[in-house]
Amino acid sequence: MGAPIGLDLSDLKVRVIAPTLALIGMGGPAAVNLLAGTALAESGCRRLVQDGGGPALGLWQMEPFTHDDIWTTFLPDGRMGVLVGRLLSTRGNWPPAAGQLTGNAFYACAMARLKYYRAPDPLPAADDAAGMCDMWKRIYNTSLGAGTADSTHVALFQQAIEA
Repeated sequence: MGAPIGLDLSDLKVRVIAPTLALIGMGGPAAVNLLAGTALAESGCRRLVQDGGGPALGLWQMEPFTHDDIWTTFLPDGRMGVLVGRLLSTRGNWPPAAGQLTGNAFYACAMARLKYYRAPDPLPAADDAAGMCDMWKRIYNTSLGAGTADSTHVALFQQAIEA
């Protein structure tokens, strides 16, 4: 049996995460590594829907409620909404709203970054895997999520830093 099939993490960082975060003005090495580690921790960079039929969608496994809340409470007006809106599919209304999280990696990445941005915490240093893992658990996965800030997850963030 071979290794699990998934996206190349370096490609994801260079071709999706970095340009997306640059477009919305929230980039830099720490943010890129945090989003790469989050994709690894949430989906292993290989799942577009949650294992077991849960509601989470896309590489960053964002739940539709979280997606909709960001649009309702954070992006209704202003520059950021316009920038994130540019990342939406140009195929009309398909798929609608949170459905974009599964097929539009640029958009899903931007929404994941906004989830972190709404929290007042500063980003950890670009090479701080433990700090990134802790931030992921507290802000992204939350106390209700199944993830843990253990050595296995810290190793995923270290892998993201090294990619």
